[in-house]
Amino acid sequence: MTTEVILHYRPYESETTQLPKIAEKAIQDFPTRPLSRFIPWFPHDGSRLPLKPKRLPPVISEEATEDVRQYLTISEHDIKLQSYDCTVDLLEFQPNLKKKKHLIRSHTLNEQTNSGSLDKQSEKGKRHKKRSWSVSLPSSNCTENIFPLSEKLQDSLKALNLHSFYRARWTIEHTICNNQTLEDIWEKLNRIIRCNELPSCNATIQRHLGQIWVFCDVMYCEYVGSLLKGRLALTGKINLFVHKYGLIFSM
Repeated sequence: MTTEVILHYRPYESETTQLPKIAEKAIQDFPTRPLSRFIPWFPHDGSRLPLKPKRLPPVISEEATEDVRQYLTISEHDIKLQSYDCTVDLLEFQPNLKKKKHLIRSHTLNEQTNSGSLDKQSEKGKRHKKRSWSVSLPSSNCTENIFPLSEKLQDSLKALNLHSFYRARWTIEHTICNNQTLEDIWEKLNRIIRCNELPSCNATIQRHLGQIWVFCDVMYCEYVGSLLKGRLALTGKINLFVHKYGLIFSM
């Protein structure tokens, strides 16, 4: 019995004396170990099967058998026609490698250029993309002028058993923007948050709802609400919501 071995190597590899040794190692038999004797875990005397199928096996007709044979014959013929040479389209395995080095280099440069242009386009897209979140940095300067909560809000917190560190949400509707667009209000709010004038706040704009949500701790909510109404020149009421409790306060 003979074994056919196809060994691919690059033309510029100088140590060709090692190739036969590599081929010999490739066709060596894998080390095997004898399997232990199988001992069934069920009583078996050899006279009958220990497990009986619930249903009879399917009956395969002669026509189905013939169809399967024809299919196998066609598939075997197709497999024989296929080429198993995996280096057909690889430039580095071509005999005229020196002539084609510039093709490889130019192809690599083209890929780098294309990837660079895509990165630049994505950066431009990120710059022009509208910002939808704004987060304030932790600061203790803006908390000095904060007064205690009003009695009305304190009564609501006691009734709902809410701690002062609960997160609450002020909702700014587009209808109270006082002849301003929601985007104008959003830009002003971003500037206020970047200057750390709103303690423990983060905000998001919900363009599909026509709303701006400003999240803050309950202990700062009245200070944040009055600052929002004054600095953003809002007309009308803004509502304070707490998750699972809904509307708890208005200003």
